Amino acid sequence: MTRLFLCNVSDVPDNTVRKIDNAEHGDIAVYNLGGQFYATADLCSHATASLAEGDIEDDLIVCPVHWGTFHIPTGEARGFPCEINIKSYPIEQKGDELFALINESNKDQNLIAKG
Repeated sequence: MTRLFLCNVSDVPDNTVRKIDNAEHGDIAVYNLGGQFYATADLCSHATASLAEGDIEDDLIVCPVHWGTFHIPTGEARGFPCEINIKSYPIEQKGDELFALINESNKDQNLIAKG
């Protein structure tokens, strides 16, 4: 398991999402839902769109292109036209720093596969 630094807690205000550029693992969206942090692949599995540009509705992220939805904690596709889950990453917080825990055995798999 690899720890990948994402950003500082203060970089993701409450009930927002931030895109983290990452060439090795694909861009990652970091969410703050009431002080609980989550991370998913940033790319929508239906259209080439950044989920960080979408809107948060409760625990769902709404894709800005076709308004499909994903469950932020799990990456599960929840609303049409999105039918393929996106990868979700466990988050580790150390002080003000947020890290994604990347399973190296899955790092070369398609990023939209739930992991």
